[in-house]
Amino acid sequence: MNKKQVVTSLLLLAALLLGCKMSKETNSNRSSNTNGNAAKSTDEPSKVNEDGTIASRSGTEKEKPEPGKGNVQGRVLYNEKPVAEIEVKLCEKFNQFIGGCGGQTFITKTDQNGEYLIKNVTPRIYEGLLVKVFDSNYYVFATSGIVQTAKYKINADETFFAPDTTLFKSDLKLVSPKASAKVAANNIEFKWDPYPDAAYYKLSVYADSGSGAQPEYDFIGRKVEGESFTTDKPLTPGTYSIKLEAFNANEVKLAESSRDNKFTVQ
Repeated sequence: MNKKQVVTSLLLLAALLLGCKMSKETNSNRSSNTNGNAAKSTDEPSKVNEDGTIASRSGTEKEKPEPGKGNVQGRVLYNEKPVAEIEVKLCEKFNQFIGGCGGQTFITKTDQNGEYLIKNVTPRIYEGLLVKVFDSNYYVFATSGIVQTAKYKINADETFFAPDTTLFKSDLKLVSPKASAKVAANNIEFKWDPYPDAAYYKLSVYADSGSGAQPEYDFIGRKVEGESFTTDKPLTPGTYSIKLEAFNANEVKLAESSRDNKFTVQ
């Protein structure tokens, strides 16, 4: 190998080593940024510990609990904005079929930033952390992702950081078919009032099999970007119920229709 070939080989090797270093640094920065974004995410699924309790998230304590006690801290949102004056309660026992919240119970409300702090809680496993849905009689569990019901382990001298709770309303108004209406099987038109900040809707038509109705899966979870939808397939005679949901541009649920919307196909 002559001198010129040696120099060329050394230059190629240097370029290769530099490229590897730059690639490694870029990947390292990308991983760091991704982890940072994930830590700030409000819609990631709640993690479950081996004992079945929801894992605490990270955060900054508003204040320290008293010695031997624990605090619970979280946030409530609607349409991705904080909601004030929302009731939150931590229940020692919870049974959604019999009695609801029971045992030792702690109650507080969210502040102007949508944040709540339940102070000086007796350390133990609690069966319910519930958020009231505005002025209704309904509560939702303070979890996110696929987890619906959950248990929460509150440790002494620590703050448990609950996942964000996103509320939705139940005032989406269906215009037609009217409740208890009787309609023909073909070209059924569903119409509703436009909902503030809604980017799209999901329409679901469920069959009451006991009435002879048959499910039509094309009309379950149907995404609609306007305020009406007309069926392009006939429905089997029988009774059906309608569920309509409104979502914003970031796929956050804003509202749903009343649960007693039913009609009959003749």
